[in-house]
Amino acid sequence: MIKSELIEKLSEGNPHLMQRDVVKVVNVIFEEITGALTRGDRVELRGFGAFSVKHRPARTGRNPRTGDQVDVTEKFVPYFKTGKELRLRLNPPELPPEKPKGGRKKTAKGS
Repeated sequence: MIKSELIEKLSEGNPHLMQRDVVKVVNVIFEEITGALTRGDRVELRGFGAFSVKHRPARTGRNPRTGDQVDVTEKFVPYFKTGKELRLRLNPPELPPEKPKGGRKKTAKGS
């Protein structure tokens, strides 16, 4: 799903809101998440997941084509960890196998 599809879906589910208002709401949410990550804050949406920033220190890498060593500068990368509720919706727990109904079968002696 892309941003325009999200806006369309929200507009359909909320006919009392004008589409331009939905666009503003979606943009504000994304801007707030981006701003918080830029400041180094963590953004947690209960049941959905948490956005945070991870630091990757400078290192010496290798160019896969030539094999030459390359200096890679330090950087900050966004990180997303799914929440428990989202994980469970994506991977529902397996139900234990059902036990056969009816109990024991009786057998005749000597047959």
